[in-house]
Amino acid sequence: MKQYYVYILASNRNGTLYVGVTSVLIKRVHEHKTDITAGFTKEHRVHRLVYYEVTNDIESAIAREKQLKSWNRKWKIDLIENTNPQWEDLYPNIIGQDSGPGSSGQARG
Repeated sequence: MKQYYVYILASNRNGTLYVGVTSVLIKRVHEHKTDITAGFTKEHRVHRLVYYEVTNDIESAIAREKQLKSWNRKWKIDLIENTNPQWEDLYPNIIGQDSGPGSSGQARG
């Protein structure tokens, strides 16, 4: 079954945030990190994967992305810090190069 991801990137701890949705999380985060595409994340250097959720339903993933985008900044920070209090970059975890404890930041939906 196909999986979809709603994710939050940050420029640094308590820095600029970006919320997105994708079906290929590793590829999409890599694109953000390497500034392949011009846009918000390149302009603001938002490259750290600090939170993501997984679902099997594209409609719920899109709805969740819209919900998170509508949240105020404090709610997003609270969501991140609830699962990833150190704002670790979770990208090494998802590509199999675990650089930190556990897989904090992941929620299943």
